[in-house]
Amino acid sequence: MEKTEDITTNADLMKLLDSLLREPETFWNQFYEDREKPIPFFEHVPDENLVSYISDYAIPHGRVLEIGSGPGRNAIYLAKQGFQVDAVDLAQKAIDWGNERAKEEAVEVNFIHSSLFDLEVEPERYDLIYDSGCFHHLAPHRRISYLDFIQKALKPEGYFGLTCFVPDGPLGGAVISDREVYEKQTLNGGLGYSKERLRSLFNRFDPIEMREMRETQDPTLFGVNGLMTALFKKEKRNNLNGSKTVVSSM
Repeated sequence: MEKTEDITTNADLMKLLDSLLREPETFWNQFYEDREKPIPFFEHVPDENLVSYISDYAIPHGRVLEIGSGPGRNAIYLAKQGFQVDAVDLAQKAIDWGNERAKEEAVEVNFIHSSLFDLEVEPERYDLIYDSGCFHHLAPHRRISYLDFIQKALKPEGYFGLTCFVPDGPLGGAVISDREVYEKQTLNGGLGYSKERLRSLFNRFDPIEMREMRETQDPTLFGVNGLMTALFKKEKRNNLNGSKTVVSSM
C-alpha cells in the first residue's frame, strides 16, 4: 500500500501548507550565508521608523521582542536604548551573526533560534513587539496564529511595530490574492501590503501611525523607498490570560 501522512492536527496542516511554498529555514540559512551580498538591510543600523517610535511615543523601556531579527541591527539598537531584548529568527546563520554583532557592541540581546510558531512565551510579556520584514514573507495560513501570538504576548497598552513591502514596490511586494498564493504555490518573493489592508488585517489593534518608510542619507539609519511602516497599540481591554512560559529572562 502507498504510505500516506494523515493530517490529524492543525500543526500538521500548517506544516503541509508551508511545504507547498518552500522550506523556509533552509532558504534563510542560505540567504544569510554570504554576509558580503549587497543587501540593504545587512547594514548595521536601525530602521528610521523604529527610531522615531522610540523618540516620539511613550513606549516603556521594558521588554521587547523582535520577530525575524536577522543579524540583529534593530535588536541591538533597542538594547542600547535600555530595553531587555528577545530576538527570534528561523535562520541559525542570522542568529550567529547577531550574537557576533552584540558581542562587538558589548550589549546583551537574547537571540532565540526558532520559528515564531514554535515559540511559547508567558502572556503579556512585552511592552513592544517589532517586526521588520518578516510579515510579508508569511503565507496567508500563518496570519491568524501570528496575530494571536502578538495579542497574547503584548502587555495591555503595549505597542506593535511593523515594516513590510508596499504593493508592487522596488524591493518586492507581490499583488496577488490569498487564493493565488496556493494556486501558484509561491509568495512571489513577498506580499505587498497597503495601509488599508494592514488596517483591516490588524483591526484588533489601534492604529497609531501608518506611512511609507522615509528615504534617508543618514548613515546611522536605515531608510529606503518601497517599505510600509505601521505602529499599533493593544487596547487595555484586550487582556488575555494564559499559563505557558518558555522564553527565559535575561
